[in-house]
Amino acid sequence: MNNPDALRKVCIVGGGTAGWIAAAVMAHHMKGKLFEIELVESDDIGTIGVGESTIPPFLELIAKLDINEQEFVRQVQASFKLGIEFKDWHKKGESYFHPFGDVGQRIELSDFYQCWRKATLSGHDFPLQDFAPATVMAHAGKFMLPFKAQRTPIAGSSYALHVDAKRVAQFLRGHAEARGVKRTEGIVTDVALDDRGFVSTLTLKDGRTVDADFFIDCSGFRALLIEKALGSGYTDWSNYLFCDRAIAAQTENVGPPRPYTLAEAQDAGWRWRIPLQHRTGNGHVFSSEFMSDEEATRILLDKVEGEVVAGPMVVPFKTGVRDKIWHKNVLAIGLSSGFIEPLESTAIHLIYRGMDFFFRFLPDRHCDPALADEYNRRMTADYTEIRDFIVLHYCVTARDDTPFWRKCRDMEWPDSLKERVELFRSNGTLREGLDELFRSVSWFSVLDGMGIRPRTYHPLVDRIDEAALWAGMAKAREQLAGFVEQLPTHQQFIDAHCRADAVDLARRAMAAGA
Repeated sequence: MNNPDALRKVCIVGGGTAGWIAAAVMAHHMKGKLFEIELVESDDIGTIGVGESTIPPFLELIAKLDINEQEFVRQVQASFKLGIEFKDWHKKGESYFHPFGDVGQRIELSDFYQCWRKATLSGHDFPLQDFAPATVMAHAGKFMLPFKAQRTPIAGSSYALHVDAKRVAQFLRGHAEARGVKRTEGIVTDVALDDRGFVSTLTLKDGRTVDADFFIDCSGFRALLIEKALGSGYTDWSNYLFCDRAIAAQTENVGPPRPYTLAEAQDAGWRWRIPLQHRTGNGHVFSSEFMSDEEATRILLDKVEGEVVAGPMVVPFKTGVRDKIWHKNVLAIGLSSGFIEPLESTAIHLIYRGMDFFFRFLPDRHCDPALADEYNRRMTADYTEIRDFIVLHYCVTARDDTPFWRKCRDMEWPDSLKERVELFRSNGTLREGLDELFRSVSWFSVLDGMGIRPRTYHPLVDRIDEAALWAGMAKAREQLAGFVEQLPTHQQFIDAHCRADAVDLARRAMAAGA
């Protein structure tokens, strides 16, 4: 017998990337059964649309939704992303790379990083990223799908995508509607609560009403349901992350797209460059305490390559997380649930992560608080982990050339980050929690890039013959570099497998400004 209290209808408020990912995931899980799904959005309300850099789990989502990756790349005009280059973060004039996938391979019982640390302490000049396939490919402007190169030096690499966020939303809208999701055009003007304090009915601007058993708030920073209707509250993290505004603009491509994101530190923040097949996304994230919108915009426009075809657009934000991401019968997804600046491209990840956890704790119409409490604990842990990883990029800087960077250098660290870094400084041991997003390779890469190395290495490395270890590392580095030389360029790979149709940039600019 079916549960008589099972959800009969779920309403998603807001479209954009968050709303249509939520709808697509839900439609996939439901397969037209269990409950009705309705998404309410208005073409009159714009979306942020600048979350254009993803991380590898995004491709797992595409696969789970039974979407052909090659066709998806073509439709959203994506390029491939092997990692992020950080320029001027530790010191001006220095760069480092955060790659996707492995850095080296485990040697006997020891992680590669431990062997590498012994090598550096023994006087060998082996840059860590020389052993990361994604880094070597990125620097050479090359690309190949790692699963097409098994048993080769690049087999341990991974990749993500640079995407047009608005095209992603359009693609997923079609995908979700084809699987039974109902879209309703309208602006929500009133939210009614029942005697339990649950959201019961939405009233639209034209007087229509929408009822549901459960609501997903994808209304962005407005947080229409989770905050304005239910007053969930917000934990502000601006004491750890000082940037609170961004300027975004799109430009024509100048030359072929690079297979990585650029994050270049600026006097009061940093700027991004995200190359797609037919245009480039650019932005300047900064602290309004140290810089005006006008100055930030001027800096961005002075730095971009190519003609501006859309923007600049100002995006104010407040870093932090909702006190209760799931409260009563409302779940916040996307910007309504919290925001951590886009430095490591985690915004889209947190959308589908939030939906994944929702299905783990799927409620009935009573919305047992125990399910919401566990959901909130797990999602808040994700936000906290990402917050700490982002703070790491700032707090260990050696820069003192501007007031912003001096404030970052002198800031108070979160206790959780302080403990993690102290443990690492001993002998390279990393604290890893349950099901964390950033694995050891990410921490090793950023810590090394920011000048933090352990005092020694794990004792088990000493069981490996030194002469064989040094020779093996030198050979691995040489083989990787040699193999990458033979690969197609990023542009050649796109042209051969997933080139998008040419677009009219002027028409796109008009559409973006509409």
